[in-house]
Amino acid sequence: MSTTYFISGIDTDAGKSYCTGWLARQWAKSGQSVITQKFVQTGNCGFSEDIELHRRIMDVGMFPEDTDHTTAPIVFSYPCSPHLAARLDKRELDLDAIDNATKTLSERYDIVLIEGAGGLMVPLSENYLTIDYVKDRRLPIIFVTHGGLGSINHALLGLEAIKHREIPLPYILYNKVHDSEDSIIAADTREFLARWVERNLPGTTIIDMPRIFLPPKAPRS
Repeated sequence: MSTTYFISGIDTDAGKSYCTGWLARQWAKSGQSVITQKFVQTGNCGFSEDIELHRRIMDVGMFPEDTDHTTAPIVFSYPCSPHLAARLDKRELDLDAIDNATKTLSERYDIVLIEGAGGLMVPLSENYLTIDYVKDRRLPIIFVTHGGLGSINHALLGLEAIKHREIPLPYILYNKVHDSEDSIIAADTREFLARWVERNLPGTTIIDMPRIFLPPKAPRS
C-alpha cells in the first residue's frame, strides 16, 4: 500500500524543495519506488521548477508523470500565495485536480511526497488554509525547519498547530543549510528542538539533512 506524506515547513525559504528531493533520493536507495508532487506551483508558466529541482537532487531524469503534469497539476504564473495567484490568473484553484493527481501517483508508487507551497498557514482561498487541506485528507506531515535566527519561534508555532489539529507528524527534517552562518545559534537551536520534541511529540523523529551539492542543470526542451 502506498504512503503519501505532505511536506511543509516554517516558511517559504525553509528548504522544502531541497528536503523533498533529498528525502526521495534516500528512500529510493532503499529499494522503494518514490515520486514527488508539487501541491501548487506559483511563479511559473506551464511547468514546475520545484519538480525539476527534485529530479536534479534525486539525480534522475524527468518522470512520465512530470511531462504529463500529474506531478504538478496546478501551476500559476505569479510568485505568491495560491489564493492570490489564482485570483491574478483569473482561474480557480482546483483541489479535485490535485486529489486526482495524488491518487494516480499513489497507485503507481510506494511513496508519494507532496511538497506544499509556503508554510502551513498559507491560504488556498479566503476561508481555507493549507493545513485545512492536509487535515481533511488525513495526510501525515513531514515538517522542515533549520537553525537560522528566528527559526525556533517559527518551528514551535508550526508544531503547535500540527499538534492541536492532531495531524500525524512522523518526521521533522532539520535542514543544516544555515548551520555555518552562526554555529552557536544553530547548535543551540538543534538541541532545543530535540528536547522540545521529546517532551511534546515523542512519536516524532528528527532527521538531519546535510548541505547538498547539485549536479549540473540539464537544459529543458
